[in-house]
Amino acid sequence: MSFYRDFHDKRALADWNGRERPGYETIAVRPLSPALGAEVSGVDLSKPPSEAQLADIRKAIGDNLVLVFRDQDITAEDHKRFARHFGTLHRHVLGGARQLSSTDHDPEILAWRTGPETRFTAGDAWHADVSCDPEPIWGSFLRVTRQPEIGGDTAFANMYLAYESLSEPLKALLDGLTAVHDGGKAWTAGYGAAPQPGQSFPATEHPVVARHHLTGRKYLFVNEAFTSHIVQLTRVESDAILTLLFRHIERNPAFQTRVHWQPNSLVFWDNWATQHHAIWDYYPHERWGERASAFIGSAPRS
Repeated sequence: MSFYRDFHDKRALADWNGRERPGYETIAVRPLSPALGAEVSGVDLSKPPSEAQLADIRKAIGDNLVLVFRDQDITAEDHKRFARHFGTLHRHVLGGARQLSSTDHDPEILAWRTGPETRFTAGDAWHADVSCDPEPIWGSFLRVTRQPEIGGDTAFANMYLAYESLSEPLKALLDGLTAVHDGGKAWTAGYGAAPQPGQSFPATEHPVVARHHLTGRKYLFVNEAFTSHIVQLTRVESDAILTLLFRHIERNPAFQTRVHWQPNSLVFWDNWATQHHAIWDYYPHERWGERASAFIGSAPRS
């Protein structure tokens, strides 16, 4: 009898932590944890970034997956202008939805307000934003405009590490499989939201294991909020494999970091290679936020 082969995560971490890190000319980058996340200083987002700053920010998001910009006193137009440097702005199907207590009607900003009367709050599960879209959001840009005195962090998980830490036989099984990401699973079952008359929530088939368009690295692309089933498996097999993968993501703190919100912070994350969870530990206090997101006109590919 042999021990279980519980060392794949250590190899994955060793490879990740041993990668060559880029240098920066116009910004300073301070990692938040070994797995992912960094605070960026040296840029004022109330002004258009220079091409050199944008080049450094692109290197930083590729290397860290989550970037935190502190002390950014910006407007909604500044927020959107920055996001546009990374793709076309997304228009969320639930923009202005009562289920999220949104009062913002800008179609390019998803706004919500969580308070003591709120039954559902945005992001209260591990997920990638709007993964049900045919061309899912690549970059998300979030400001929290009202924060409780204590709590309300956002947790992030590294999907490169989630994939690389699996055993080789399990990787071989998952490579080539596809899964359906269903907006109804997240928004109807999760928020009690119904589509507008004449519309339906999107449902799209994506690879279970995708290869990132920027880095070429493989990452795990299933999430508990949106992914309903793996197409090539029986229901029992699909439920078992997805449950295993969902628990694998949520139970590994070595793959994760937490961002503590401060006034005038903006967080930019790679929505393909990460998942996040807005932690609702501050009830009955309030938390408000506004998100702009960018897509690049392509879908995750295997």
